[in-house]
Formats: sequence, C-alpha cells, structure tokens
Amino acid sequence: MAVDSMTAFLGVSVLLLLVPGADWAYTIAAGLRDRSVIPAVGGLMLGYVGLTVVVVAGLAAVVAGTPSLLTALTVFGAGYLVWLGATTLLRPPVPSATAAPAAGLPPVRVLLQGAGTSGLNPKGLLLYVSLLPQFVDRHGDWPVAVQTGTLGALHVVACGVVYLGVGTTARRVLRARPAVALTVSRVSGVVMVGIGGWLLERLAG
Repeated sequence: MAVDSMTAFLGVSVLLLLVPGADWAYTIAAGLRDRSVIPAVGGLMLGYVGLTVVVVAGLAAVVAGTPSLLTALTVFGAGYLVWLGATTLLRPPVPSATAAPAAGLPPVRVLLQGAGTSGLNPKGLLLYVSLLPQFVDRHGDWPVAVQTGTLGALHVVACGVVYLGVGTTARRVLRARPAVALTVSRVSGVVMVGIGGWLLERLAG
C-alpha cells in the first residue's frame, strides 16, 4: 500500500474529525464533567475500532445495501444521541475554577457511552463505506482487508489525537469561566439532540 495513499487518507480523516458534530459535543461534555477525558475519548476510539472491524469483515456493505437494516440502525443511533443530549441538558456539567474536578460518571460507563456515540452513528458507518474504498488499491501488494484495516486504524488514531485535544482544551479554557462552560454544556446537549432529531426527520421524510 502506497504511503501517499495513507497520507492522503489521514489528511481527509483529520479534516472530517475537525468538523464539530456529535463526537465533539460528547467530548466537550465529558471534558467539563469528568476528572479525565481519556475514558470518553477511548470510547469514541473503541466505536471506530468496531466500525473498522465491520468494514474489514465486509458487513458494512451489507448494511448499506439493506434499507430496513440501515433504517433500524439509524433510528437506534438517533435515539441514542437524543437520549445523551437530553441527559446533558438536564444535568449540564459545569466545572469550577477553584474546586477539584468532580468524580463524574464511572469511567466504564463513559467509555461505553463514547463507543455508542461513534459506533452507532450511521454517518460514521456510511463514511467508512464511502471513504475507505477510495484509498484502497485493489491491485496492490497488500490484501484489501489489510489495507482497509490499516486505514481504519489511522482514523482511530487521528480520532484519539483530535478529541483528546478538544476535551483537554475545553476543560482548561472553560474551567475558569463557569457561565461560558454552562452555555457550552447546553449547546453540546442541543447539538446531540439536534443531530438525532435531524436523522429521524430525514427518515420520516
């Protein structure tokens, strides 16, 4: 597999990760709520690992080609985002500049929520289905599955770097500004609810 193909894919991957969405909203909320953003970021990475496995196994194309299955996944993922967003709105995390970070949620729960946020997002699945094949050389020396797995792993690593930066920055910048942190927390909740609602509206339309 050509290095320039991997570099090009990594560039596209980073650009897509820099676009705010449900993953950003979840990371920022976790950064303001928990002692560490590592469980949240690890969960998001775990979700993308799951999507990589699905793509390597060839199941992603089956899901994309089965309207009823894709619809069910979209409904479930959208409902999950709405639930996470509503929870954030009802209990917005607000750090204090003087107090120690709150214990927040159990790390395992944060990890699983993060995996659900990225792994159940139909947008992520379709991204893997439509983006990865464009960078795979079907006549190259590496088997297609190995190339796909490598590209997926690059995306997972990029996810970790970008979202670790997002969560850490949110905590450091907003900890001394409780009012702004409260607003950002609420916006994060609205973003998650909005994305979930948009997905459901598209299905209904």
